[in-house]
Amino acid sequence: MSSNQLTIRMKLLHLLALLALTLPAAAAPRPNVLFIMADDYRPELATYGSPALTPNFDRLARRSLQFDRAYCQQAVCNPSRSSMLTGRRPDTLRLWNNGTHFRELNPDVTTLPLWFKDHGYHTRCVGKIFHNWHTEEKGDARSWSAPEFLYYANHGEDNAQVSGPLPPNFAQTTTGFSYSKNGLCECRDVPDEAYYDGRVAAEAVRVLNEVKEKPFFLAVGFWKPHAPFNAPKKYWDLYDRAKLPPLDARRPVGAPDIAFHQSTEILGPVAKQKSPTPEQVAEIRHGYFANISYLDAQLGKVLDALDRSGVAGRTIITFVGDHGYHLGEHGQWAKTSNFEYDARVPFFIGMPGMKSAGKKTTALAELLDLFPTLAELAGLPKPLGIEGTSLMPVLNDPAKAVKPAAFTQHPRPAYFDREPDKQPKAMGVSVRTASARYTEWRDWKTGQVMGRELYDNAQQPAELHNRVDDPQFAKVRAEAEGLLRKQFPPTQH
Repeated sequence: MSSNQLTIRMKLLHLLALLALTLPAAAAPRPNVLFIMADDYRPELATYGSPALTPNFDRLARRSLQFDRAYCQQAVCNPSRSSMLTGRRPDTLRLWNNGTHFRELNPDVTTLPLWFKDHGYHTRCVGKIFHNWHTEEKGDARSWSAPEFLYYANHGEDNAQVSGPLPPNFAQTTTGFSYSKNGLCECRDVPDEAYYDGRVAAEAVRVLNEVKEKPFFLAVGFWKPHAPFNAPKKYWDLYDRAKLPPLDARRPVGAPDIAFHQSTEILGPVAKQKSPTPEQVAEIRHGYFANISYLDAQLGKVLDALDRSGVAGRTIITFVGDHGYHLGEHGQWAKTSNFEYDARVPFFIGMPGMKSAGKKTTALAELLDLFPTLAELAGLPKPLGIEGTSLMPVLNDPAKAVKPAAFTQHPRPAYFDREPDKQPKAMGVSVRTASARYTEWRDWKTGQVMGRELYDNAQQPAELHNRVDDPQFAKVRAEAEGLLRKQFPPTQH
C-alpha cells in the first residue's frame, strides 16, 4: 500500500470514528410487562408463612420483591380494581360499589394498560382484570390493542365443561349456600381447562407467544381463589383438612357492630341463612386452599411460557390480589370489611437484574402504587392525577419506605347500591401504619364518628381486641388518627 493510499485510509477511519461518536446508540428494547392478578386472594402463600402449597408462587418470589404489608383501597372487586388500574382512590373516582362502571363517572380517565398503549405498547387482556361485568359490552376496549378474553362472566357459572359424562362431585357442601347450580363446593376429577382459570392460563400462553416480538403489556387475570370452591379434585387431594389451621371465629372484643357485615356472598340472603356446620366450615376452608393450589398451577404454566419465550430477561413481572378474604374469622365470610384479613393482599414486583429479587420488605404499599411504579420501571412519564406513589426506592432498597400509611375504606351497607336510596348510611375509613390499624366509622351525611377501632401489631392479622380506649396505645392512636384525618377529612355529603 502506497503512502498516499495509507493516508486516505487513515482519514476514512478517522471520519468513521467521528461519525460513530455523533450517531445515537441503538435504543435498548423497552421492557415488557407481565401483569398477573388473582381474585379474593388474601396472603395465603408459603412465602407469607401459610400452609398453602404454592411452589410456583415460590418461583415468583425468587425473582421478585415480596411486599409483606400491601393493602387494597376497598375490599370488594370493582372499586379495588378501578382504583388500582387508574391510580386513583375510590373517593376520587366516587366509586364504592360493584354496580357502577368506572367510566360512567370518569369517562376520560386513563387506565394503566391505556397509558402503556398510548406509549407504543401492545396491550392485551386475558381473564378478569377490570370488574367482571356480565355483558360483553361493559369491558374497557380502549385500554387494549385486541379484544379481551374471558373478561366478563359470572363466578357462579364456572361449571365444569368436559366432553362425555360429568364425573361425580365428592364435595358435600352443595346446598343451602350461594353460587353455582352445584353449590358452594365442588370436587370433580376433571382437567384444569374444565374451569375458567385453566382456559385463562392456556390463552395467556398463546398470547405471550403471539406478542413476544413487540413491546407488550400482558394482563392475566385469574378468577380464583374466589368462590365457588371447585378446583379439580387433584388440588383438593393435596390437603388433609384436619391438618389445616383451626378456625378462630371470635369477634374482636369492643368492636362496634358496624364493623361487621352479614356474609351474604357465601351464606346467602339473611332471611334464608343457615349457620354452616363444623363439617361445612372445614370443607369451605379446604376448598379455598384447593382453589389456591389450582391457581398456583396455572401461574406455573404462564411462568414456564415466559421462560421459554426468550424475553424473560427484559420483562417486568408483577402479581397482586385485588383484596383479601375472611374464611370464618370474626364470624365473617368473604370480604367487604376494613379488617386486616380483607385489606391485606399478596404483592410481588420483579424486574430483570433486580438486586432485591428473592427478598421481602415491610414497607407499606397500596395497590394504587402499581400504576406509577410500572410506568417508572418502563421509562414512561407519570400521568396527571395519579395518587399512588412509585415504589422504585423500595425495589432498590427493601429497607426503605415511601409512605407512612396505607388506606382502606368500605361503606355500610356493604352493597348500598342495592338499597332503595342507593346511598351509604356510613363509611368506614381505615389507616394501616407501621404499628397499628385505626378505623373510624362515620355517618355518611354528617361525617359524625359512629365507632372507632384500633388494633396493634401484636395481634395482626387476628385483631381480637379493640385498643382504641386503652391509654397504653394513646400515642399510637393519635399518630394514626392524624394520618387518617389528613387523608379522609370529616365531611358532610
